[in-house]
Amino acid sequence: MIYSHEVEVMCPIAQGVAHGAAPIPEEAKWVKAKEIKDISGFTHGVGWCAPQQGTCKLSLNVKDGIIEEALVETIGCSGMTHSAAMASEILPGRTLLEALNTDLVCDAINTAMRELFLQIVYGRSQSAFSEGGLVIGAGLEDLGKGLRSQVGTLYGTRAKGPRYLEMTDGYITGLALDADDEIIGYQFINFGKMMDFIKAGDDANTALEKAKGQYGRVEDAVKIVDPRKE
Repeated sequence: MIYSHEVEVMCPIAQGVAHGAAPIPEEAKWVKAKEIKDISGFTHGVGWCAPQQGTCKLSLNVKDGIIEEALVETIGCSGMTHSAAMASEILPGRTLLEALNTDLVCDAINTAMRELFLQIVYGRSQSAFSEGGLVIGAGLEDLGKGLRSQVGTLYGTRAKGPRYLEMTDGYITGLALDADDEIIGYQFINFGKMMDFIKAGDDANTALEKAKGQYGRVEDAVKIVDPRKE
């Protein structure tokens, strides 16, 4: 260790009381984190790129400082999906610090990693008070049946009003309007269910019909409009 002359000539003074790190909640334990291996938890981070053309939601399941599970969800940028593919290969098996200092290909994913890191090292994880944390595979549970991201695509103009295009229920095929042309419900196709039906042996038309659903007062509608055509 090299000291400056000013420090060299100082007389030593005792530091006094040092209580160490403040404990943070981790998987139903209070932990005084001193090293990366002291960090465990399951949590999420959201990031964006410089032009803010797209965004990423990153979910990591960390055990003893090592990433055991990663879920990378992106929206708004076609190239980002390829970056996410590479990030899903890069992240598992790395320590939390390695992941923070690794190029995850896309700015949005890197930013999500930074935001997630800040949360988890301060004990703000989803599993902070869950004994033993969450099992490896908890990330897939965020996707629900059909293993598809929770996507909402809604559009509107002052001249023509709103258009619901996709919601958690699925791909919107019809908007139910009342006598005042206000939306009172919608019809949809759940693509996840549709693909499951096809994989189970149904033909495409049968699977399509079985995957249809509706929400709201569709039966009371004066008319049904296609949000992509009308």
